[in-house]
Amino acid sequence: MLYLIPTPIGNREDITQRALRLLGDVDLILAEDTRNSGSLLKHYEIETPMRAYHAHNEHAVVEQLVTELKAGSTYALITDAGTPGISDPGFLLVRACREAGVEVSCLPGPAAFVPALAASGIPCDRFHFEGFLPHKKGRQTRLQYLAELPNTFVLYESPHRITKLLGQLVEHCGSERMASVAREISKLYEEITTAPLSELHADYKSRGKVKGEIVVVVAGK
Repeated sequence: MLYLIPTPIGNREDITQRALRLLGDVDLILAEDTRNSGSLLKHYEIETPMRAYHAHNEHAVVEQLVTELKAGSTYALITDAGTPGISDPGFLLVRACREAGVEVSCLPGPAAFVPALAASGIPCDRFHFEGFLPHKKGRQTRLQYLAELPNTFVLYESPHRITKLLGQLVEHCGSERMASVAREISKLYEEITTAPLSELHADYKSRGKVKGEIVVVVAGK
């Protein structure tokens, strides 16, 4: 049995009681970063052993993990923050488990784009989740595609690229297209700003360096 267990994207209190119980009950926790996850587990006095599972080793270890799970082991997969598989490692292992007949269960829980979208004030009845854009090859093509969508779309971006992204969105979507930038969701300095793209771009350009994971929500055409 494999459990996908979402972990807090900010405030540690966002984790569910069920998630804590399972993290204590499983045989092994597969963690994207054992140091980061170790801090969370220590806070909740969970002593289940951990093993590293991340983007750099998942292809090499997935077959062995499936063998262990088929033999009767029960594992939990967690990432640094949010739900495994959503712009994080997890898909390869889940697909391999499904193909091998290993049961997979995903607990409901944190995912950064959900609160960012819901609190943006931009229509969210229908939306397109894009996640991270390619850094170079294919980036312009994706931006051109997204700019023509009739529905809201959602992007993830790193803090040192946010100003560049907002400038590109102004170029492709127009300066007056409404958008929202959410930063440090569920943390002490949470900030969600909704305004025309040109205003958001000017704001972040004036700030210089910023910190925290960022979600950008852009209204449809």
